[in-house]
Amino acid sequence: MTNVAVVLSGCGHLDGAEIRESVLTLLYLDQRGAEVQCFAPDVPQKHVVNHLTGEEAVEQRNVLAEAARIARGNIKPLSEAKADDFDALIIPGGFGVAKNLSDLAFTGPKATVLPEFKALIEAFLEQKKPIGAICIAPAVLTAAVGQICKPLVTIGEDKATADAIQALGGTHQSAPSDACVSDEKNRIVTCSAYMRNDRLASIAKGIERVVEKVLNMAQAARKAA
Repeated sequence: MTNVAVVLSGCGHLDGAEIRESVLTLLYLDQRGAEVQCFAPDVPQKHVVNHLTGEEAVEQRNVLAEAARIARGNIKPLSEAKADDFDALIIPGGFGVAKNLSDLAFTGPKATVLPEFKALIEAFLEQKKPIGAICIAPAVLTAAVGQICKPLVTIGEDKATADAIQALGGTHQSAPSDACVSDEKNRIVTCSAYMRNDRLASIAKGIERVVEKVLNMAQAARKAA
Protein backbone atom coordinates (compact mmCIF):
# COMPACT_ATOMS: atom_id res chain seq x y z
CA MET A 1 0.00 0.00 0.00
CA THR A 2 1.23 3.48 -0.90
CA ASN A 3 1.38 5.95 2.00
CA VAL A 4 0.71 9.56 1.02
CA ALA A 5 1.00 12.75 3.05
CA VAL A 6 -1.49 15.47 2.06
CA VAL A 7 -0.76 19.00 3.29
CA LEU A 8 -3.73 21.31 3.73
CA SER A 9 -3.59 25.05 4.36
CA GLY A 10 -6.93 25.80 6.03
CA CYS A 11 -10.47 25.54 4.68
CA GLY A 12 -11.82 27.72 1.87
CA HIS A 13 -10.21 28.87 -1.35
CA LEU A 14 -9.80 32.56 -0.40
CA ASP A 15 -7.90 32.01 2.85
CA GLY A 16 -7.17 28.28 3.12
CA ALA A 17 -7.18 25.03 1.16
CA GLU A 18 -9.48 24.89 -1.88
CA ILE A 19 -12.17 22.49 -0.72
CA ARG A 20 -13.02 20.91 -4.07
CA GLU A 21 -9.36 20.36 -4.93
CA SER A 22 -8.73 18.83 -1.49
CA VAL A 23 -11.74 16.51 -1.58
CA LEU A 24 -11.01 15.38 -5.14
CA THR A 25 -7.41 14.65 -4.17
CA LEU A 26 -8.55 12.55 -1.21
CA LEU A 27 -11.17 10.77 -3.35
CA TYR A 28 -8.78 9.78 -6.11
CA LEU A 29 -6.17 8.62 -3.58
CA ASP A 30 -8.79 6.47 -1.86
CA GLN A 31 -10.05 5.04 -5.15
CA ARG A 32 -6.54 3.85 -5.86
CA GLY A 33 -6.08 2.25 -2.45
CA ALA A 34 -3.58 4.72 -1.02
CA GLU A 35 -3.21 5.19 2.73
CA VAL A 36 -3.51 8.93 3.46
CA GLN A 37 -2.59 11.16 6.36
CA CYS A 38 -3.49 14.85 6.28
CA PHE A 39 -1.32 17.54 7.86
CA ALA A 40 -1.59 21.30 8.37
CA PRO A 41 0.49 23.86 10.25
CA ASP A 42 -0.69 24.69 13.77
CA VAL A 43 -0.51 28.45 13.19
CA PRO A 44 -2.95 31.36 12.91
CA GLN A 45 -4.29 32.17 9.44
CA LYS A 46 -2.89 35.32 7.88
CA HIS A 47 -6.46 36.58 7.69
CA VAL A 48 -10.03 35.30 7.43
CA VAL A 49 -12.18 35.99 4.37
CA ASN A 50 -15.98 35.93 4.20
CA HIS A 51 -16.51 33.59 1.25
CA LEU A 52 -19.95 35.02 0.54
CA THR A 53 -18.82 38.65 0.16
CA GLY A 54 -15.11 38.20 -0.55
CA GLU A 55 -14.32 40.72 2.19
CA GLU A 56 -11.86 40.25 5.03
CA ALA A 57 -13.49 39.38 8.37
CA VAL A 58 -12.35 40.74 11.73
CA GLU A 59 -11.60 37.43 13.42
CA GLN A 60 -8.78 34.94 13.80
CA ARG A 61 -8.74 31.25 12.96
CA ASN A 62 -6.19 28.46 13.25
CA VAL A 63 -4.98 26.73 10.06
CA LEU A 64 -4.89 23.25 11.61
CA ALA A 65 -8.36 23.59 13.15
CA GLU A 66 -9.82 24.87 9.87
CA ALA A 67 -8.16 22.12 7.79
CA ALA A 68 -9.64 19.56 10.18
CA ARG A 69 -13.03 20.42 8.67
CA ILE A 70 -11.91 18.91 5.35
CA ALA A 71 -10.09 15.98 6.96
CA ARG A 72 -13.04 15.18 9.24
CA GLY A 73 -10.71 15.57 12.21
CA ASN A 74 -8.17 13.01 10.97
CA ILE A 75 -5.29 15.44 10.71
CA LYS A 76 -1.96 16.08 12.42
CA PRO A 77 0.25 19.14 12.90
CA LEU A 78 2.61 19.70 9.98
CA SER A 79 5.53 19.53 12.42
CA GLU A 80 4.84 15.78 12.77
CA ALA A 81 5.11 15.04 9.03
CA LYS A 82 8.26 13.10 8.15
CA ALA A 83 9.27 12.07 4.64
CA ASP A 84 10.61 8.80 6.06
CA ASP A 85 7.04 7.73 6.85
CA PHE A 86 5.55 8.28 3.39
CA ASP A 87 5.98 7.33 -0.25
CA ALA A 88 4.62 10.58 -1.70
CA LEU A 89 3.45 14.10 -0.87
CA ILE A 90 0.49 15.95 -2.43
CA ILE A 91 -0.42 19.60 -1.87
CA PRO A 92 -3.90 20.81 -2.90
CA GLY A 93 -4.19 24.49 -3.74
CA GLY A 94 -6.17 27.45 -2.48
CA PHE A 95 -4.90 30.85 -1.40
CA GLY A 96 -3.98 29.36 1.98
CA VAL A 97 -0.95 27.80 0.29
CA ALA A 98 0.15 31.29 -0.76
CA LYS A 99 -0.88 32.93 2.53
CA ASN A 100 -0.41 30.37 5.32
CA LEU A 101 2.24 27.98 3.93
CA SER A 102 4.16 30.88 2.39
CA ASP A 103 3.91 34.62 1.78
CA LEU A 104 3.69 34.29 -2.01
CA ALA A 105 0.34 36.12 -2.09
CA PHE A 106 1.96 39.18 -0.55
CA THR A 107 5.53 39.16 -1.88
CA GLY A 108 5.34 37.40 -5.28
CA PRO A 109 8.77 36.46 -6.63
CA LYS A 110 10.39 37.37 -3.30
CA ALA A 111 8.35 34.72 -1.52
CA THR A 112 9.54 32.73 1.46
CA VAL A 113 8.04 29.45 2.65
CA LEU A 114 7.01 28.32 6.14
CA PRO A 115 10.22 26.64 7.42
CA GLU A 116 8.61 23.33 8.43
CA PHE A 117 6.88 23.09 5.05
CA LYS A 118 10.05 23.93 3.16
CA ALA A 119 11.97 21.30 5.15
CA LEU A 120 9.34 18.66 4.33
CA ILE A 121 9.49 19.39 0.60
CA GLU A 122 13.29 19.28 0.67
CA ALA A 123 13.21 15.92 2.47
CA PHE A 124 10.91 14.37 -0.15
CA LEU A 125 13.16 15.65 -2.92
CA GLU A 126 16.28 14.36 -1.19
CA GLN A 127 14.71 10.92 -0.80
CA LYS A 128 13.56 11.01 -4.44
CA LYS A 129 9.92 10.55 -3.45
CA PRO A 130 7.29 12.10 -5.74
CA ILE A 131 5.45 15.33 -4.99
CA GLY A 132 2.12 16.43 -6.48
CA ALA A 133 1.18 20.12 -6.40
CA ILE A 134 -2.16 21.57 -7.45
CA CYS A 135 -3.36 25.08 -8.42
CA ILE A 136 -1.11 27.74 -6.79
CA ALA A 137 0.88 25.08 -4.90
CA PRO A 138 3.40 24.59 -7.77
CA ALA A 139 4.48 28.23 -7.37
CA VAL A 140 4.97 27.81 -3.61
CA LEU A 141 6.85 24.55 -4.17
CA THR A 142 9.10 26.47 -6.54
CA ALA A 143 9.62 29.16 -3.91
CA ALA A 144 10.76 26.43 -1.53
CA VAL A 145 13.19 24.54 -3.79
CA GLY A 146 13.51 26.44 -7.07
CA GLN A 147 17.13 27.31 -6.48
CA ILE A 148 17.90 23.70 -5.54
CA CYS A 149 16.26 21.68 -8.32
CA LYS A 150 14.75 24.16 -10.84
CA PRO A 151 11.43 22.31 -11.17
CA LEU A 152 9.25 22.16 -14.26
CA VAL A 153 5.68 23.00 -13.22
CA THR A 154 2.37 24.39 -14.45
CA ILE A 155 -0.21 26.77 -13.03
CA GLY A 156 -2.07 26.84 -16.34
CA GLU A 157 -1.52 30.13 -18.13
CA ASP A 158 -1.61 32.86 -15.45
CA LYS A 159 1.19 35.16 -16.61
CA ALA A 160 1.94 36.90 -13.33
CA THR A 161 2.32 33.63 -11.44
CA ALA A 162 4.25 32.03 -14.30
CA ASP A 163 6.66 34.98 -14.24
CA ALA A 164 7.06 34.53 -10.47
CA ILE A 165 7.86 30.85 -10.98
CA GLN A 166 10.57 31.74 -13.47
CA ALA A 167 11.99 34.35 -11.06
CA LEU A 168 12.00 31.80 -8.24
CA GLY A 169 14.14 29.39 -10.26
CA GLY A 170 11.55 27.15 -11.89
CA THR A 171 10.33 26.64 -15.43
CA HIS A 172 6.67 27.11 -16.24
CA GLN A 173 4.84 25.09 -18.88
CA SER A 174 1.33 26.04 -19.94
CA ALA A 175 -1.22 23.23 -19.79
CA PRO A 176 -5.02 22.87 -20.00
CA SER A 177 -7.10 22.19 -16.90
CA ASP A 178 -7.57 18.50 -17.63
CA ALA A 179 -3.84 17.83 -18.05
CA CYS A 180 -0.86 17.56 -15.74
CA VAL A 181 2.80 18.40 -16.24
CA SER A 182 5.37 15.87 -15.08
CA ASP A 183 8.95 16.77 -14.14
CA GLU A 184 10.44 13.29 -14.41
CA LYS A 185 13.88 14.31 -13.13
CA ASN A 186 12.60 15.78 -9.88
CA ARG A 187 9.50 13.54 -9.62
CA ILE A 188 7.18 16.54 -9.39
CA VAL A 189 3.69 16.45 -10.95
CA THR A 190 1.49 19.55 -11.19
CA CYS A 191 -1.82 20.80 -12.57
CA SER A 192 -3.55 24.17 -12.77
CA ALA A 193 -6.97 23.37 -11.22
CA TYR A 194 -8.67 26.59 -10.11
CA MET A 195 -5.86 28.82 -11.31
CA ARG A 196 -8.15 28.78 -14.33
CA ASN A 197 -11.91 29.38 -13.97
CA ASP A 198 -12.88 26.21 -15.79
CA ARG A 199 -15.57 23.56 -15.42
CA LEU A 200 -15.25 21.29 -12.40
CA ALA A 201 -15.13 18.23 -14.65
CA SER A 202 -11.98 19.48 -16.39
CA ILE A 203 -10.38 20.47 -13.10
CA ALA A 204 -11.19 17.07 -11.63
CA LYS A 205 -9.53 15.30 -14.56
CA GLY A 206 -6.31 17.26 -14.08
CA ILE A 207 -6.22 16.41 -10.38
CA GLU A 208 -6.95 12.75 -11.12
CA ARG A 209 -4.00 12.67 -13.49
CA VAL A 210 -1.71 14.21 -10.86
CA VAL A 211 -2.77 11.59 -8.32
CA GLU A 212 -2.38 8.74 -10.79
CA LYS A 213 1.08 9.87 -11.91
CA VAL A 214 2.32 10.47 -8.36
CA LEU A 215 1.18 7.01 -7.25
CA ASN A 216 2.76 5.38 -10.28
CA MET A 217 6.04 7.14 -9.51
CA ALA A 218 5.87 6.09 -5.87
CA GLN A 219 5.16 2.46 -6.72
CA ALA A 220 7.99 2.38 -9.28
CA ALA A 221 10.39 3.80 -6.70
CA ARG A 222 9.40 1.15 -4.15
CA LYS A 223 9.94 -1.64 -6.68
CA ALA A 224 13.34 -0.25 -7.60
CA ALA A 225 14.48 0.08 -3.99
